[in-house]
Amino acid sequence: MNSRRQFLLASATALGAVAFPAIARAGQASARIVIVGGGVGGATAAKYLKLADPSLQITVIEKNPVYIRPYGSSEVLNAHVTMQDLRVSYDVLRHKHGVAFVFDAAKSLDPVNKTVTTASGKVLGYDKLIVSPGIKLRYDSLPGYSEQLADSLVPSGWIAGAQTALLAKQLQSMRDGGTFVLAAPPNPYRCPPGPYERAALMTEWFSKHNPRAKVIIADPKDSFVTDETALLGWNRLYGFQPPAEYRTKLAAELQPSTQPCALEWIQAKSGGTPQRLDAKTMTLHTAGGAIKADVINVIPAMVAGQIAFDFGLTNTSGFCPVHRVTFESTLHNDVYVIGDSSVADAMPKSGFSANTQAKWVARVITDGLAGRDPGTPVWENTCYALAGKDYGLFVADVFKIKEDGKIGRVNKARYLPLDATPAQIRLSAVYQQAWIQAFTQDIFA
Repeated sequence: MNSRRQFLLASATALGAVAFPAIARAGQASARIVIVGGGVGGATAAKYLKLADPSLQITVIEKNPVYIRPYGSSEVLNAHVTMQDLRVSYDVLRHKHGVAFVFDAAKSLDPVNKTVTTASGKVLGYDKLIVSPGIKLRYDSLPGYSEQLADSLVPSGWIAGAQTALLAKQLQSMRDGGTFVLAAPPNPYRCPPGPYERAALMTEWFSKHNPRAKVIIADPKDSFVTDETALLGWNRLYGFQPPAEYRTKLAAELQPSTQPCALEWIQAKSGGTPQRLDAKTMTLHTAGGAIKADVINVIPAMVAGQIAFDFGLTNTSGFCPVHRVTFESTLHNDVYVIGDSSVADAMPKSGFSANTQAKWVARVITDGLAGRDPGTPVWENTCYALAGKDYGLFVADVFKIKEDGKIGRVNKARYLPLDATPAQIRLSAVYQQAWIQAFTQDIFA
């Protein structure tokens, strides 16, 4: 255990140290940069702007004094980590890097006079504004569901916090042989492999602590990112038999099973699309029929965070259109939108995407203040996931501006090979744990 912990810490330190090349100092001591949102995108932007030029005046407006990381939060459900493990302090950004924080809710934007007003009435002027508001869960997208139900009886937990703790308590105390139903979200949504990782981790946990329990994924989609490698992992770990359209490609690696599998994935074409919730009877009604459950986890449709609407940064899609090269809003000058709320084409809504976008915007701003051309952008994304505690998966991509002016994927290989060795699969799980530590250090340390 000690050698594993030392490896993870060493990996985190090494990865964090090389995460981003140094940016030449801009020398614009009077420039005021206000950042709304202290999550992955906002905190990364604050840190890397200060690394570019310590004299820049960087202020982050964030309503929560402690960040609760969403990445890796499903591991609270299987007791691999605690809620305390998800808490990240802003102290290093404040005291080491000199980032100023206003712990208050941003309320309104005046793009003409370049000011942001907070809920308490504080007015902050800016030369450049970065908005990283994350996502808003559309609880009303599933009839019968509501934020009140999510907080009390049928948690979502897709924004880590009290609902995560509630869902963990429900799952870990579920009756013997009970049923856990996960209502998966429609596209686009934050963390593409996440709902399927959550279901798999609970299948593994139930196999040890509640072996007669059943896990059902009710899905409005027929596929998902990492589906082939995930389904193969489910087959090997839980005896899952993939849908017919996957079997030909996976045939050489699949293991036969005559035992019923505790994990069921109902695709849209098989009637999996959630249609309404009856919380009184704990029943999820789908296109294929009613599913009665002991614990229901609804991951509803998502749009840009509320502040993006309040600031007038969204379009009819519910997300924020940006100039692809710079991530500057197409609706307001000198306002940049990064992370889950931005319209970034092929880039997924993930923490890694927000991080790499933030680093690029830091370069765009500092080079712009100094009168330099920031060059041609290249972005990356890696989403790690688990089919089981020691069974790792990933998708890794590189993105550039394509000929049509949109952001597109340029790499070919993306996933763990289907014929990966047990050692490679185990190492992918180790990488997932090391990445969480390295990623957090890169942003907040």
